[in-house]
Amino acid sequence: MNDALQVLLDLLDLEQIEEDIFRGTSDAAPLVPRVFGGQVAAQALVAAGRTVPEDRSAHSLHAYFLRPGDPGAPIVYTVDRIRDGHSFTTRRVVAVQHGQPIFHLSASFQLYEEGLEHQEPMPDVPDPLSLPTAEELLPRYEHLFLSPGVTERMLQARAAVDLRYVDEPPFGSVGRPREPKSQVWFRTNGKLDGLADHPLLHVCLATYVSDMTLLDSVLLAHGRGGWTVGDIVGASLDHAMWFHRPFRVDDWLLYDQESPSASGGRGLAKGRIFTADGRLAVSVIQEGVMRVPRGKKK
Repeated sequence: MNDALQVLLDLLDLEQIEEDIFRGTSDAAPLVPRVFGGQVAAQALVAAGRTVPEDRSAHSLHAYFLRPGDPGAPIVYTVDRIRDGHSFTTRRVVAVQHGQPIFHLSASFQLYEEGLEHQEPMPDVPDPLSLPTAEELLPRYEHLFLSPGVTERMLQARAAVDLRYVDEPPFGSVGRPREPKSQVWFRTNGKLDGLADHPLLHVCLATYVSDMTLLDSVLLAHGRGGWTVGDIVGASLDHAMWFHRPFRVDDWLLYDQESPSASGGRGLAKGRIFTADGRLAVSVIQEGVMRVPRGKKK
């Protein structure tokens, strides 16, 4: 386990300050001057999960990003115990900073049961080990970035996760619109064991990663590179996930992403996360603000 992964695990180990009230901190945000949305979502799910019986696993979450988070201030998570049923448990979490809600999440947990089974097939993609690492890939595009420091900031932001693009990323195909589909393989940079090897933590880490690249597919449809080249200003608006089958986030997972629509200054993207052996583990949908800065309309 590398140091960056340990820092991320520490961020997800919330402090309990009262019954159903938790406090989290943020790492310095290397990419944008706000808390990374995936971090807030993952911490909120940790808070919810700590109020749920051990025999119930997260099966869905629905969330809204309300205000930018301040990386220099703690985040307080208040959990409401909405329902404790025979099979399902529902929790609502509000994240607060400076006296204002910045994020809220509803999550549902289920007692395991047998049922009908089917799934979409996993796409045919190259083996992750045949693809370049971030350290190998990002320097190839440094000439396109807003500044030489962008490469280092991206590497810092993704140091806890080994994330590999199957095809050229948005910042590598600026000015060349293409099919609005993007695929990445990912896994944590190190194995999870001991106290860290808990099913809820794997789900929360997948939630964290799910916000990293999902809106890439929107950019691809319009030949936009994103914040790295300064041709889009964006932020996550809402986020939904469904956890279908057990998985480990320290094993390779394929994140298959596409955008069905963009309009009104917003872009919609959906994703599917598969295990390396082809099981559909997670479905994701997100909408984000996607604005073209003045002078970048073409």
